[in-house]
Amino acid sequence: MPAAPRAWQALEVLLYRTASTWLVEGAPGLAIPVPADPATPLTTREDLFEYLDALAKGGAAPVPDGLLAPIEAQEVWAAGVTYHRSRSARMAEAQSSGGGDFYDRVYTAPRPELFMKTAPHRVVGPEAAVRIRRDSQWNVPEPELTLLVSPGGRITGYTIGNDMSSRDIEGENPLYLPQAKTYDGCCALGPAILVSRNAPAPSTEIRLVILRNAEAVFTGSTTLAAMKRSLEELVEFLCRESSFPNGCFLMTGTGIVPPNSFTLLPGDRVEISIDGIGTLANRVEQRS
Repeated sequence: MPAAPRAWQALEVLLYRTASTWLVEGAPGLAIPVPADPATPLTTREDLFEYLDALAKGGAAPVPDGLLAPIEAQEVWAAGVTYHRSRSARMAEAQSSGGGDFYDRVYTAPRPELFMKTAPHRVVGPEAAVRIRRDSQWNVPEPELTLLVSPGGRITGYTIGNDMSSRDIEGENPLYLPQAKTYDGCCALGPAILVSRNAPAPSTEIRLVILRNAEAVFTGSTTLAAMKRSLEELVEFLCRESSFPNGCFLMTGTGIVPPNSFTLLPGDRVEISIDGIGTLANRVEQRS
């Protein structure tokens, strides 16, 4: 797999997970294994950048195919209504249930919307299948910059997340949000964690392409500059009264929403790209 383009002017390394080990990219496209430490799961380290930077002085082998989601025992949480486009879409889908005003209020409120997205066993990695629910007729991917948060509440890395959502279930009643958001195959992470001293620049671009029979049926893009809330603000609220012994991942919301006439179909391919991290690609499936 070729190295991701470096758009962020920061000291940084890329961290990949395979079935047998973690790999840190030392030279473009080349990686070395990270020594296993049973006492300290790698992605919970408070000094993750310093530790990996000391290892990443050269690459021994190409980054392989067959990468897994770069997650260990972390919960995955999510923030909602952090972009104006998401606010508009959520208000529209909830109008019939009387919940549209909720999303306008949370967009402008001091307190963000935060919810638990899923446990690690429901997360898939690059080229694996994300799922759409059998009891939903309106399903979309939500491409999101996703934060790796340490047990101490520090942002130690950045990855790509796909927050799969059943918009008709969510729109029917805001109390159905857990069913619209949490089910097997509802989340994808990867292909790597960007571990950096600095936060991504506001100009960092997020791009979404949805392919059907190898033809693009939807494309969209946004930048982090369109996010209303800061990354630190979201993490502070998340960790305010909750502890995370294994750390956690926090999806930061989406600014790319397909039109109301669009829904994912089995066989579609979702490709999400973020500057500096790469492209997370997944096929879409539905249980029979």
